[in-house]
Amino acid sequence: MAKGKNTAFFCQNCGYESAKWMGQCPGCREWNTLVEEQVVTGAAGGGGRGKHMAVMREKSQVAVLSQVSLKQEDRITTGIGELDRVLGGGIVDGSLTLVGGDPGIGKSTLLLQVCRNLASDGREVLYVSGEESLKQIKIRANRIGEFNDHLKLLCETSLESIAETIKGNGPKIVIIDSIQTMYREEISSAPGSVSQVREATSVLLQLAKGLNVSIFIVGHVTKEGTVAGPRVLEHMVDTVLYFEGDRHASYRILRGVKNRFGSTNEIGVFEMRAEGLCEVANPSEFMLSGRPKDANGSVVVCSMEGTRPILVEIQALVCQSNFGIPRRQTTGTDFNRVNLLMAVLEKRLGLQLGGCDAYVNVAGGIRIQEPAIDLGIVLAVSSSFRNRPVDGAVTAMGEVGLSGEVRAVSMVPARVQEAKKLGFTTCIIPCVCVESVKGITGIKIIGVKNVGEAVDFI
Repeated sequence: MAKGKNTAFFCQNCGYESAKWMGQCPGCREWNTLVEEQVVTGAAGGGGRGKHMAVMREKSQVAVLSQVSLKQEDRITTGIGELDRVLGGGIVDGSLTLVGGDPGIGKSTLLLQVCRNLASDGREVLYVSGEESLKQIKIRANRIGEFNDHLKLLCETSLESIAETIKGNGPKIVIIDSIQTMYREEISSAPGSVSQVREATSVLLQLAKGLNVSIFIVGHVTKEGTVAGPRVLEHMVDTVLYFEGDRHASYRILRGVKNRFGSTNEIGVFEMRAEGLCEVANPSEFMLSGRPKDANGSVVVCSMEGTRPILVEIQALVCQSNFGIPRRQTTGTDFNRVNLLMAVLEKRLGLQLGGCDAYVNVAGGIRIQEPAIDLGIVLAVSSSFRNRPVDGAVTAMGEVGLSGEVRAVSMVPARVQEAKKLGFTTCIIPCVCVESVKGITGIKIIGVKNVGEAVDFI
């Protein structure tokens, strides 16, 4: 078939394809995001892809589901416990993992540390960089530690060359840094465009599945915090990991938003140091470091991130507004949820919050959406409004309904045990959960039915 080139319009936000230009994208409803790009049809468009598909067809065989065995060696441990937790126990052979995050957050540093650990175990690792030279990678590697000869470096942006190198060298792990710099010669659009990113991910996916190679790809993020490029990019990969946190602060949080091989509720906590990213073994103690004593508007709550209980501090500042419309601002939690809880305080407890500015912050830089922190937000806002501090040895947890009732939350015993381990003497929980923690001693349990009882206790 003869080679032919056509043009199409692609949305740079969601990847929607259209034959003509439109002001608003029908897929994501964003304006002025459709950009004209050339697409390749015919032999040129399918030759390279068919070659990679042939590799996968040779190795694919029909299997009986009942005879498929899952063994521990099917996962490769990275030597970094926090990363293994988020991945679900380690790296799965033939998996494709996308790592996203703000510039300078530590994506390349973490993956280089993974390469060092895997190479020290004797596994062949290939690090492909399209953004840095060999000397730049070496400078960063010197801060991390010593590397052996099992780690190979390649500075290349051509997909054809990268694919030939992977098939020729046979590495077990491949790092692509970053996907936005990769390009395929048959596609005339610039690297980082929708066509190039989609095609590059497709080629890497077929290489990972066909050659049973685990591939990590680094993705740039947009100003909204999502991976740049079409949304189909996240659908194609097996795992999506996001680095969260302030690049100027020392803490980093690794969160899994998609994982075909494990839970998406787990998080990993790291601290950036001169020698690289170090694991935080006790995130609760880390999040509560520097907590003020006898300060109003400060309450400690216990949130569950997967199977891990984490104690965090909820801070609230309530003051009279100087404007007709009071200002409300939240950091680390849902803005609309805070407004709802303040409305409950006004209606059920008679607190006159309608003319007050309110600022709610989750200290430590972590973002929590779990409803179990509702009771902590209510107590923090009430404490700041009444200018009465909450005892520093008290922690609270519970979901608050519109009637002011305190509802049950999951995994209460694990939360209470975490609070006890860090020295808290009193725990306020929903009344219906008291039975589940009767066997726990050494900490006082207070069961409350509504927000009124909780506020009266503190």
